[in-house]
Amino acid sequence: MNLATLILIGGMLHFGTLLASFTVPRVLDWRHELGKLDPLSRQLVWVHGAFLVLIIVGFGSVSVGLPNELAGGSLLARALCAFIALFWAARLIVQFFVFEPKALLRTALLKLGYNGLTAVFAYHAVVYGMAAVR
Repeated sequence: MNLATLILIGGMLHFGTLLASFTVPRVLDWRHELGKLDPLSRQLVWVHGAFLVLIIVGFGSVSVGLPNELAGGSLLARALCAFIALFWAARLIVQFFVFEPKALLRTALLKLGYNGLTAVFAYHAVVYGMAAVR
């Protein structure tokens, strides 16, 4: 499988990540938990979440729409791939060293989803990292 195909798959996985992220407010009971915050803090959580969604939509759109260009090795393509790889590598570090999800992973489906997302984050870090250093 060539790098452009791996990037195209990565683009589709970005959209899959978004589908999974729409379950977060329910699983983490944001309606109740964020209700404890002052209005500005609550709004900041939602706004930051919305901007993360936009970033992931951008990553997915560029990857699905321009996989050959991202795999082509231009300086711009390599820089964008490096940014995407670093973004997901940082997310993996948070996954392993900051989050403590065990109390919320009460069902097999939640455990599968959490571990599946971890694998997707690793995929992004590796594939886009390969494109960045190519």
